[in-house]
Amino acid sequence: MTEQLRLMAVHAHPDDESSKGAATMAKYVAEGVQVLVVTCTGGERGSVLNPKLDRPDVWANIAEIRRGEMDAARAILGVEQAWLGFVDSGLPEGDPLPPLPEGCFALQDIEVAAAPLVKLMREFRPHVVTTYDEEGGYPHPDHIMCHNVSVAAFDAAGDPERFPELGTPWQPSKLYYDIGFSKAKIMALHEAMLARGEESPYAEWLERWEDRPDKGPRITTRVECADYFPVRDDALRAHATQVDPDGFWFHVPMELQQHAWPTEDFELVRSVVDSPLPESDLFAGVRETAQVR
Repeated sequence: MTEQLRLMAVHAHPDDESSKGAATMAKYVAEGVQVLVVTCTGGERGSVLNPKLDRPDVWANIAEIRRGEMDAARAILGVEQAWLGFVDSGLPEGDPLPPLPEGCFALQDIEVAAAPLVKLMREFRPHVVTTYDEEGGYPHPDHIMCHNVSVAAFDAAGDPERFPELGTPWQPSKLYYDIGFSKAKIMALHEAMLARGEESPYAEWLERWEDRPDKGPRITTRVECADYFPVRDDALRAHATQVDPDGFWFHVPMELQQHAWPTEDFELVRSVVDSPLPESDLFAGVRETAQVR
């Protein structure tokens, strides 16, 4: 009997876990993998993006509400979840941009912010860690900090000379970045909508694409998880303050999504096991080396 496989997904805010890699997590949970979502902040400075909940009572209790939403999404996905305990930095807007709030996550020293994540890695002992790329997936200061902290913790968790007070060293085998959207994916969904004679919600996005780099060539790993797209969407809707159920994310029919692009995509950036690329499994190379109980 081989050791139970373990996956840790590190995210900036509650709701990020349901919009990035959620179907992959649900698939692995169904296969018996132990999955832990780490949420760096409480999302205290997030917007209320569902117009039906844009009310004073919601704004007054947003931190508590977002914790409840995270509990609901966690249960839907079947994952475990831990809070890292930092305060949301908010998304600065304006020209020039205003300073970030004192004490927020994005202003923490990397070594200080990485410490609780190192502790979690040594306790949970993940074989695979997923997080955001160097741009944070998109340039929210908390997403960029999440990337920095995740990489720092991945590199430190197995080093006995780093954070010796935080438990027995454990080196995760692989580190991945979520590649949520590539030009090929958006084009596939766009063209599939047009082929059905329906208006595509991606038209404007594609018009602006020339101004942004395409991360598609960075994809090393495509996980077939279309059967779990409905679970992903249910988890996303559980974050009711953050997602309009009548909004953009739900305009493309489920069966079209499952047919046009049935994978979630990742970039392998660190590995201590042999795993030829391209891959179709985050645990490729790990399954063969997992120790017997």
